[in-house]
Amino acid sequence: MAVSKKVLVNLYTRTLKVRLFEEKVWDLFGQNLVPGTLHLYLGQEAVAAGVTAALDKSDWIQSTHRGHGHVIAKGADMNAALAELLGKATGSCKGKGGSMHITQFDVGVLGATGVVASGIPIGVGAALSCKMRGTKEVVACFFGDGASNNGTFGESLNMAAIWSLPVVFVVENNLYAMGTPIKMMCPSIDIAERATGYCIPSIVVDGNNALEVYEAAVEAVKRAREGGGPTLIECKTYRQRGHSRFDAAKYRPPEEVEFWLNRDSVEKIKKIVIEKGALTEKDAEKIRTKLQKEVDKAGEFAVNSEYPKPKDALDDVFAEVL
Repeated sequence: MAVSKKVLVNLYTRTLKVRLFEEKVWDLFGQNLVPGTLHLYLGQEAVAAGVTAALDKSDWIQSTHRGHGHVIAKGADMNAALAELLGKATGSCKGKGGSMHITQFDVGVLGATGVVASGIPIGVGAALSCKMRGTKEVVACFFGDGASNNGTFGESLNMAAIWSLPVVFVVENNLYAMGTPIKMMCPSIDIAERATGYCIPSIVVDGNNALEVYEAAVEAVKRAREGGGPTLIECKTYRQRGHSRFDAAKYRPPEEVEFWLNRDSVEKIKKIVIEKGALTEKDAEKIRTKLQKEVDKAGEFAVNSEYPKPKDALDDVFAEVL
């Protein structure tokens, strides 16, 4: 697939933006400013960048408990997202959703869900809505390798297949469901093979290569938009930290960690765009500087925002009975 320099720069920018955002989240959590636990997306940035770059603004994404990267890559407001993480009233959900429930409909973010695999049927439902309304919208549904062992995975793929729904299933195989390795949960090396049972085409890609993810996503999105039905994309990737903020990840072999850290998603796409002449080293650093300022500004906004008032606790909880 021929990819323009504009697309290459876009992929680098999205990947780096997610990385810098997550580093800021890590810093704020270390200052005890983020309530609850935290599931960082560090290391998996290329998946979110590659998939969302293949989508239109009017398309939708359904995210997971490890969802900051997805929503930021899709174009969610960083101020509102960081404020939500800090539980502030200026957050995208007014501070009531937190880290695992960031939502922003105007840029196509259906929301993130904290329960493993629960977002898969939601993504299918959104795709059914797109089809019933006669739009050309596509839904990208992200989930992890652990979610592929949940019953909703099979039910959702089956329903999407028989109804030929415009949904792209994106499984982020980071090799561990919390602390359990994929080889203990799945008899196949590739989760993508499971799609065959539902007559759904699938592909396995390097989840640390934003360009490779993008190329696969472009084909899957095109197929879905033209009425061809769903596709399953398996992205082989790796989280740089533990499952959550409190997981030291001692169960991972040191040599495995070193192998994946040497295949860093930001450095990989940076090398590609420079080799293809889309950017120079100086250009890449200018983009980093600009994004870092934006992320720092968002951090200041979130820290300085007010917390929700106690009187607002029940707002948006109950619907009025007509």
